[in-house]
Amino acid sequence: MTFWFRVGKVEFCTMAAKQQKNILKEKYGSGPHGLGDPEDTSLRRVEIDVMIPKKMREIARDEKCKDYVEKFTECCKNSNVLMIFKCRAENAALKDCLTRWYEDEGFKNRCKNEYLKERSEYRRTGVTQKQKERLGVSM
Repeated sequence: MTFWFRVGKVEFCTMAAKQQKNILKEKYGSGPHGLGDPEDTSLRRVEIDVMIPKKMREIARDEKCKDYVEKFTECCKNSNVLMIFKCRAENAALKDCLTRWYEDEGFKNRCKNEYLKERSEYRRTGVTQKQKERLGVSM
């Protein structure tokens, strides 16, 4: 039996929803685990605006500006409540370092390629990067 109901301007069919296994477009629901084509290199808006900049921040913080992060962290630990005033120089140096890397096109491309590689691996295996780190498996 099929039931139709309306929420606002959108109509839903309960039977059709149960029968349809994959509600994603073919582009996003294909692949060995239904997670998308592992070889697809196109990017969605959220990946361009959120995921890749997040990867850039992590790499810049952990690799490129590591000394500045350590100096700022040490200053904050030693200053307690007055860190806002005492650590201005360290904060400015850290911001300058991070900004320099965020604007570097080569760095952006590196982060984009790393993101695409991780996404492809996830789509191929169905295992996230965090799950691999927890298990101690390296790529």
